[in-house]
Amino acid sequence: MSSSCSSNGLLPSSASPRDQDDLEARPANEFEHDGHDLTDESDPFDIAQTKNAPVEILRQWRGPELTLNFLFKAAFVLVLYVKCIEALVLNACRRFRYTLDLKREDEKEKRRRMIRSHAQVVRAALLFRLAGEQQIVLGPSATPPTATGDYAIGLEQLASMTRDHNISSLQQYGGAKGLSNMLKTNLATGITGDENELIRRRNAFGTNRYPQKKGRSFLRFLWEAWQDLTLIILIVAAIASLGLGIKTEGLSRGWYDGASISFAVFLVIIVTAVSDYRQSLQFQNLNQEKQNIQLEVMRGGRIMKISIFDIVVGDVVPLKIGDQVPADGLLITGHSLAIDESSMTGESKIVHKDQKAPFLMSGCKVADGVGTMLVTGVGINTEWGLLMASISEDTGEETPLQVRLNGLATFIGIVGLAVAISVLVILLGRYFTGNTKNPDGSVQFIKGETNVSKAIDEVIKILTVAVTIVVVAVPEGLPLAVTLTLAYSMRKMMADKALAIYETSLSNNMDIQVRRLSACETMGSATTICSDKTGTLTLNQMTVVEAYVGKQKINPPDDPLKLHSEAVSLLCEGIAQNTTGNVFVPKDGGDIEISGSPTEKAILSWAVKLGLKFDVLRSESKILHVFPFNSEKKRGGVATDSKVHIHWKGAAEMVLASCTRYLDSNGSLQSIDEDMDFFKVSIDDMAACSLRCVAIAYRPYESDKVPTDEESLDKWVLPEDELVLLAIVGIKDPCRPGVKDAVKVCTAAGVKVRMVTGDNIQTAKAIALECGILNCGADATEPNIIEGKVFRAYSEKEREIIAKKITVMGRSSPNDKLLLVQALRKGGEVVAVTGDGTNDAPALHEADIGLSMGIQGTEVAKESSDIVILDDNFASVVKVVRWGRSVYANIQKFIQFQLTVNVGALVINVVAALLWVNLIMDTLGALALATEPPTDHLMHRTPVGRREPLITNIMWRNLLLQALYQVAVLLVLNFRGLSILNLSHDDRKHATIVKNTMIFNAFVLCQVFNEFNARKPDQLNVFKGVTKNRLFMGIVGFTVILQIILIEFTGDFTTTVRLNWKQWLICVAIGIVSWPLAAVGKLLPVPKTPLSKYLRKPFRRLRPARNA
Repeated sequence: MSSSCSSNGLLPSSASPRDQDDLEARPANEFEHDGHDLTDESDPFDIAQTKNAPVEILRQWRGPELTLNFLFKAAFVLVLYVKCIEALVLNACRRFRYTLDLKREDEKEKRRRMIRSHAQVVRAALLFRLAGEQQIVLGPSATPPTATGDYAIGLEQLASMTRDHNISSLQQYGGAKGLSNMLKTNLATGITGDENELIRRRNAFGTNRYPQKKGRSFLRFLWEAWQDLTLIILIVAAIASLGLGIKTEGLSRGWYDGASISFAVFLVIIVTAVSDYRQSLQFQNLNQEKQNIQLEVMRGGRIMKISIFDIVVGDVVPLKIGDQVPADGLLITGHSLAIDESSMTGESKIVHKDQKAPFLMSGCKVADGVGTMLVTGVGINTEWGLLMASISEDTGEETPLQVRLNGLATFIGIVGLAVAISVLVILLGRYFTGNTKNPDGSVQFIKGETNVSKAIDEVIKILTVAVTIVVVAVPEGLPLAVTLTLAYSMRKMMADKALAIYETSLSNNMDIQVRRLSACETMGSATTICSDKTGTLTLNQMTVVEAYVGKQKINPPDDPLKLHSEAVSLLCEGIAQNTTGNVFVPKDGGDIEISGSPTEKAILSWAVKLGLKFDVLRSESKILHVFPFNSEKKRGGVATDSKVHIHWKGAAEMVLASCTRYLDSNGSLQSIDEDMDFFKVSIDDMAACSLRCVAIAYRPYESDKVPTDEESLDKWVLPEDELVLLAIVGIKDPCRPGVKDAVKVCTAAGVKVRMVTGDNIQTAKAIALECGILNCGADATEPNIIEGKVFRAYSEKEREIIAKKITVMGRSSPNDKLLLVQALRKGGEVVAVTGDGTNDAPALHEADIGLSMGIQGTEVAKESSDIVILDDNFASVVKVVRWGRSVYANIQKFIQFQLTVNVGALVINVVAALLWVNLIMDTLGALALATEPPTDHLMHRTPVGRREPLITNIMWRNLLLQALYQVAVLLVLNFRGLSILNLSHDDRKHATIVKNTMIFNAFVLCQVFNEFNARKPDQLNVFKGVTKNRLFMGIVGFTVILQIILIEFTGDFTTTVRLNWKQWLICVAIGIVSWPLAAVGKLLPVPKTPLSKYLRKPFRRLRPARNA
């Protein structure tokens, strides 16, 4: 859904890197046009928008205007009224009960704007008051702190200072240092973190949770289920029928008709409410998992990962690019720290934070720089907590397939409504003209003789039949089937360790977290996957295995005795200061704990073995300025006041290009000009062995050139020329076990795997060969393998052509990844992209399916993605493809099944029977076919892609064959049944009821047998694996048992009679013919051109005429 607020509980959405109109398969020459121009008007079900769809696109299926457009095309516009269509065909309260509630979304957005506006007004008033305080100083400007239990400051004073951004109060409390003393926090090591302390802090200052509105109860779902207009009409008809029946036939038998309709309606309501309630619980579980994000805090001197819910006031939290601010807080230290506050202020601008503006608001994002914060407010005591508490509600989600199916359901519903009106007119005409007869042959209506009460009773019965036809003909089950399939697939993927939707305690056992339900559905259509290398295709377990210091190769690489003391000293200083990692040495002499990114951990581990004393070096010098690692320049730097050294670390060939000298093995400085080729060859050799090459360099700097004031220091650009090369290290990150097989599965499934990495092109090539992405060295030629800078230099048209040929892209920037995704999508590909960095957010958002990394991914990347790969494993991506295809295939199975039933159901004229058929079709049928697990057969198909018709020619063949057979048999039984079944000599009334019972029974059994056919639309063996699907077998068994009960024991209610064993055999035989008929039908060839193209031609001819 499109919203300025994240769907993730405590986190706001990042500023969208592009417009919310995410249009699929848009031709290159149409990219400047409005999204509405993309829809093919000749195809009412062609939706170009499939991700982050605007509300207008979603609303069009809910209003009468589009329905009128369908009516015009279907030539029924002269017959039907708009309100009737909107109420009966669209039937929004039922059909859209699982989708996005647009009215509620509008109300939420208004409330969100109101809260934001209120926050802005309060902030403006406080700034005005603060300005007055600066002009007229009258006594203390801050309320003296009030002790709260063990702490020297109270909750209200702390929350007020943070919420009001009151600098004068902060100064009164002694700044960050004074405030930390009041909160008993060590700014260097954080709180101790023992359980008793955490309990005290939660009791004093609250928890980092906000009140959530309770989900709707089961009774509420029952109340909503019966408010369906068609069901209300049937309930009214049942009451009228009950009253008139008792009046005309007496209490003993007169209540049968009304009671049978009431029971059928009651059953539909119960099943609908149970299904809706279970679905609501699914959404609640999904939302809870979204809110439970993991972040790093400093406790007891060590960096540890905890849940956002476990943050307490007094915690010290390190911040880096892409992180979210987990609570209100105060900046302790920071370098180039920039915060995106758009989620709270509504203004799309970046706010720089320093000691002059130290207040940080919960829910905002770190746009740039690094820093540490002291938590001062949590949960409901923050603006973000107030905002989320006021709008937190479970909502549905409009998936692309639901949008397409809503269009299909509307179109079919109009046809069904037209049939129902026709039936109503014909039956009323026949009745009042005396052409309708009772089972005994007597005329039902004789002018002047039939009393008014009996005539009204018969009219109500006719009206009930017409309304029931609408109930059956309008296929609300189509959009419902999407949600049922997704929900069931999610539960099954849990067992396959492929999806995280349950409570936090289970999240460690999952591989994937789905942030957008429709992502599973879209993933089934993916034609290409653009994957990162590090951690996705590799294990992300990095170790330094080669090292060059000067021209000397150190073997083993961590032997300090082979290095000069000057080289060791400079290396350790640079590594200790120029890092976002941490080294914790336990006082009890336990194992050293190293935290940080895998690359940082590998280099820190290497340095520790060389003799690095992390805490000592960090305390001996002060960091003057930091240039955080930049994925464009692929290096990061830091300036220290220890003789003012500027240390750089990053991609080897890029750092090497800035070096003019190197430190040799004797600790002497040498010119690098003559030895540059040696270092380049060394880098290439390491890269060819799949090693990530990182260079470490430094340069001395004159202290008098360092800016002295804070503002100038913040704007200081660290010099990156005339560097002295200290070392080049080769870091090994082995391929994941099984990744080669996973790539092979994708290739067999027609999904092309592309590697997009920031690593050296030679490293990328070596890993691609090892993973099977490149088959042989001969494939490693341009444009199969290409550097990012080469690709971005092409024109837009050239990129579209080149993109399809690219298999490996090395030294790519996030913008290169974005350009590749755009080029592939313009070429018609359905693109899945993996990413972990903040700068990957545009590509993740642009892709049809964004896959972020759970371990290395930043919160900005995760929020821009649709699925979070919790274990960063490529094999998990393949699982989603497999299950996504299963979702799509199951929907197609249900469509084939339901459309077959739709045609045959119009022949039945028994109200209770029709409602029972509707129950089979809409809920039980959807659930039975939604429970089919994925098979290997799915992964040997080509992907459906972007424009594959939902109803394929194979499906048309199957459903038309079955529908024609069923209609033919039922019509023959209807008009010749008395003679065929040897009932001509029986009592006519009894014989007619037996015939109708046979028709009803045979029809239901046809659907039972056809459910097996729907399992395998394109395979002869429809029974393969059926016994493994217990839910399918259970539903089929339940249907059969209930059908037997309806026929044998509830005849008075369903207007049926008991059948003997011969008649049951005839019904079973009629149904079982569906199996051999389906097998024969599958031998018939179908044309490659989709039938939908032929169906569109009349509409295309009609459109110019209408426009003229």
